[in-house]
Amino acid sequence: MVNQRLRNALSAAELTQAQLAERVSVDAKSVERWITRDRMPHSSTRVRVARLLGQDETYFWPQLLSTEQSRNASQAELVQMWPTRNTVPGEVWRSLFQQAAEQIDVLVYSGGFLVEAYDLVEVIRNKSAAGTNFRLLVGDSRSETVRQRGIEEGLPTLPQRCQSTLEYLSDVRTLPGVDIRIHQTVLYASQFRFDDAMLINNHTYGAFAAKSPIMHLRKVPGGQLFAYYAAAFDRVWETAQTLA
Repeated sequence: MVNQRLRNALSAAELTQAQLAERVSVDAKSVERWITRDRMPHSSTRVRVARLLGQDETYFWPQLLSTEQSRNASQAELVQMWPTRNTVPGEVWRSLFQQAAEQIDVLVYSGGFLVEAYDLVEVIRNKSAAGTNFRLLVGDSRSETVRQRGIEEGLPTLPQRCQSTLEYLSDVRTLPGVDIRIHQTVLYASQFRFDDAMLINNHTYGAFAAKSPIMHLRKVPGGQLFAYYAAAFDRVWETAQTLA
């Protein structure tokens, strides 16, 4: 079976098989076998190949996902867990915002606590000036999904809170690297990504997000949790509406 993903990645990177072999210190025939026979390199070589081509090793060799190594990697992704969002120390939020240099993603309905407790508008202004990209997904106040969630949680003002968040963000929405969209999806988990770190605030029926558990994840080669939630964010992003 041909490893088409590896072949395509080489083409996209404008590398030959011989050049890849030289870069990762193996024989050119080994690279040929990886592609034409879907052979798997040794673990240290897989890491070098994946890093060179800008992908996780499980992208090129998905069979790794069913191995004990992958299970261990996924367990290693979990840095810490808190029983409620309210018990996450404020310093954790502030340090994650501060340390992120390339990408910050936020998926919420209103996310008012970020504005009120952590001065999200000023954070965006400062990070945008430093070259950090922001993708923010806020609940559409016109959405029946948002209205229903407010009823379930005993928070009928949730649509108004969503709209208030957008109004707070209006001053920064045109800054370089800042992209804000509204979504109408059922929110199973609020997500907060800071480069290779992520906070996941899971939701259950009838419970406030602030009183629901939070997981702190960090991307680990071969792990599945970070990639799972990152892909979930992208699915919402693709369906969301860009602000006019």
